[in-house]
Amino acid sequence: MDRKYLAISFLAILASFAGGFLAANALNRSELNALRAQVDQLNSAGPAKLEPDSDSSISDDELHAKIAEADKNPTNFDYQKKLGTALYQYASMKRDDLLLKESIRILDRASKLKADDVDVMVALGNAHFDTGYFSKIPAEMVASRKFYDQALTIRPTDVEIRTDLGLTYFLADPPDDAKAVEEFERSLKADPKHTKTLEFMIQSLVRQNKIANAEKYLAQLKAADPSNETIAGLEAKVAQAKTAVSK
Repeated sequence: MDRKYLAISFLAILASFAGGFLAANALNRSELNALRAQVDQLNSAGPAKLEPDSDSSISDDELHAKIAEADKNPTNFDYQKKLGTALYQYASMKRDDLLLKESIRILDRASKLKADDVDVMVALGNAHFDTGYFSKIPAEMVASRKFYDQALTIRPTDVEIRTDLGLTYFLADPPDDAKAVEEFERSLKADPKHTKTLEFMIQSLVRQNKIANAEKYLAQLKAADPSNETIAGLEAKVAQAKTAVSK
């Protein structure tokens, strides 16, 4: 992930919004979620890899000026949507709980102006998800599901949204692996080669001691993405679980 590029993109958006709001092509949120979960589940990366670079900051004055402008124009849907989404992306990168809350406040306002906008639904789901993940607040993770569910009523085959919904169960405390697997199965029905879904599916199945199924999806992952960096860690998890079950 190129954090300098992200910061530059965000500054450009704050300056004019001319280039549109930050979306998946600026920061692939599912990739970020995958990295977070792999840190926790596979220990494949250190926490430092999630920390933003010191030169990717934006001044408080710039942020507050744009937030104040949004508050002065509460009926401007495009402004609320674009700023709320941009704030979410930046707050997530910086792990800034206060900015995440501000992004949710602004996105909520956008949602009230246009309740059927899928991008706003997903952004709200993402912001609540990250608030729950960073701050370990289960209620926020639960809140994210409502918005993912709403988005999926409009885009039922969207694999990214469906997998994020599954992740809310996968990362819950305690995890609900049965529900996670149910959502991952739906994702894989739409895209059998979706590697991130396969990675989490395998881990959910291992936690349930469903080793044969985990091995099946591990083979599917290897076929879909032979160079996937998580394969070795997943193989070790499956082997460890298999040994434990046989004892």
